[in-house]
Amino acid sequence: VQLQAYGGGLVQAGGSLRPSCAASGGTFNSYGMGWFRQAPGKEREFVAAINRRDDSTHYSDSVKGRFTISRDNAKNTVYLQMTSLKPEDTAVYYCAARYGVIVTTTSGYFHWGQGTQVTVSS
Repeated sequence: VQLQAYGGGLVQAGGSLRPSCAASGGTFNSYGMGWFRQAPGKEREFVAAINRRDDSTHYSDSVKGRFTISRDNAKNTVYLQMTSLKPEDTAVYYCAARYGVIVTTTSGYFHWGQGTQVTVSS
């Protein structure tokens, strides 16, 4: 499966963004989907993930209550609704897919998009 992330941008602290990730070349509803992020000089970290069957979700503690992951299997797309953004949310956001239930480690995902930049100004 190929993944294309888009919809990042520049926003002021307290604002909102909704990056999207479009999938092609695979059976989208067979994949658990995740969002990760990487800030300059830091390792890539887990943000959120959504399962393929029951749409159950999991979030990192740093975004819980502010971010919401969702998927539209008819459109082969996964979304990350981000609200109450903080400067520390600034990073390149990557979507990822794995065949099976979601996990929170980067090594557990076999397909990656190219990333979309999110910048939050103070």
